[in-house]
Amino acid sequence: MTQAASAAATREAYPYALIELVEQGVDVVAIDADLSVSTMGYQFGEKYPERWYTVGVAEQNMVGIAAGLAACGKTAFIASFAVFLPGRCFDQLRTSVAQPRGGLNVKCVASHGGITVGEDGMSAQAIEDLALATSLVPFDVVVPADFESAKQAIVAVGKTTRPAYVRTGRPKVPAVYGPDYRFELGKATVLRTGTDVTLVACGVMVRAALEAAELLAGEGVSARVLDMATVKPVDRESVIAAARETGAVVTAEEHQTTGGLGTAVARVLAETVPVPMSFVGVDRYGTSGKWDELLTYFDLTPARVAAAAREAISRKR
Repeated sequence: MTQAASAAATREAYPYALIELVEQGVDVVAIDADLSVSTMGYQFGEKYPERWYTVGVAEQNMVGIAAGLAACGKTAFIASFAVFLPGRCFDQLRTSVAQPRGGLNVKCVASHGGITVGEDGMSAQAIEDLALATSLVPFDVVVPADFESAKQAIVAVGKTTRPAYVRTGRPKVPAVYGPDYRFELGKATVLRTGTDVTLVACGVMVRAALEAAELLAGEGVSARVLDMATVKPVDRESVIAAARETGAVVTAEEHQTTGGLGTAVARVLAETVPVPMSFVGVDRYGTSGKWDELLTYFDLTPARVAAAAREAISRKR
């Protein structure tokens, strides 16, 4: 296998991460439900066929098998589209993975998250998956911004014994990070310093936040940018510091604004340092179109993030 180029889909990182985990001695097994060409899991199966299982179009069964393997000591990875995992499998994830023994060692890597699924349309565009995943008590939830962060995030959750949900995407996106980047579960990455407002983003919206910061800089507004790849557990220290030092916060996510990144950040601030907040996310179900055109259609753009920042700043005391 050849490492991905600078522009790559986050879903392409999945097999690289699994192979790295096996090479580091983690007892990985991977299970797919008839979508391995899209989740990229088949590449792992070609290298380690003895660690690879396919179950057909039976996502709930996939979860049960993974739970059984995890109960026997394996680090079990399962993959499907986000509308199916956790969408179709929520009850199985809750009762077979989250509840037994305080959470079994099952890692969900769900590709095709958000509205950037594109032409597949409304029924295939998961805008509730983070809300579902974060509601599962023992789960870690991660939304990486590019190929490198996705690969490192999958490796990181693979080294824990907790259940986890990692959302990956379909489109090829430009790299945010270089080879010196180091992902740390539960820690935000400060991509840009600032004093007037903080833009907290995850996934594809990280680049939009960086571009919004450039727009604001042209107006004399200093915007801090945090890549909050770990939505749960959210980096409370970074959120609190941002609120105290900039006095206004905007969250940006390719997800509805209920139950995802915005909810996690708002809870921290409500408990500690309440400041003006604005939320950028999806407010309705989707439609078919090219992924970049859909970002514009749903106004998940740098201009909207910048406008949200201005609005939050206007409410500072």
